[in-house]
Amino acid sequence: MGQSGAGKTTAALAILRLLDHTGAHVSGRTMLLGQDLDSADEKELRDIRGRLASLIPQSPDTALNPRMRIETQLAEAWRAHSREPWCGQKERIKQLFDTVGLSPAEAFLKRFPDEISVGQAQRVLIVMALLHSPPLLIADEPTSALDVITQREILDLLLRIGKERQMSMLLISHDLLTIAALCHRLAILHDGEIVESGAVKKILTSPEHPYTQRLIAAVAVDFAKYNV
Repeated sequence: MGQSGAGKTTAALAILRLLDHTGAHVSGRTMLLGQDLDSADEKELRDIRGRLASLIPQSPDTALNPRMRIETQLAEAWRAHSREPWCGQKERIKQLFDTVGLSPAEAFLKRFPDEISVGQAQRVLIVMALLHSPPLLIADEPTSALDVITQREILDLLLRIGKERQMSMLLISHDLLTIAALCHRLAILHDGEIVESGAVKKILTSPEHPYTQRLIAAVAVDFAKYNV
């Protein structure tokens, strides 16, 4: 976590080597399930993205193509990482839509993004990220564009999915309360560098770095009183 402009989204895109397409230079090493992502070529990365690690982007109202039906976008995401025919995935899609609370699936699949709410669009993006059951889910500010009630629903959903599917989640956020509710470990990012990391409870109750202390003081919450 970190304030806006700290480099949170940049770090997530760097993990998936998506910054390569912008001409940016990235150094370092990223290992995922024994695979060195930094030495992988584009063909290998295509197999990794979506299958081993999926990204839920922020701003669900702009992440979906407004000119394509929901089903078309899901089908493209499926075909990008699987040789199995899309037509055989109807039951799987129905189960995923049931999981995220979008039923009946048939009705949503025929809609365009401007025919659904922002909260529903966020759930569609979660379905898209779960299509191939990746062991790692990167959630980039998944509740930033939502009202507080829908935020809670999405956070509860992500927490439940993670437990049910034994899925690791890298949550990007500037909201300490969200971090406290969902995460086990916390890394504080400031000006593109991790200045403090460790167990959530330790950092929220006994921050050591001055920047972390400022962040927690700004929330005006005594985390020691809560079972974080």
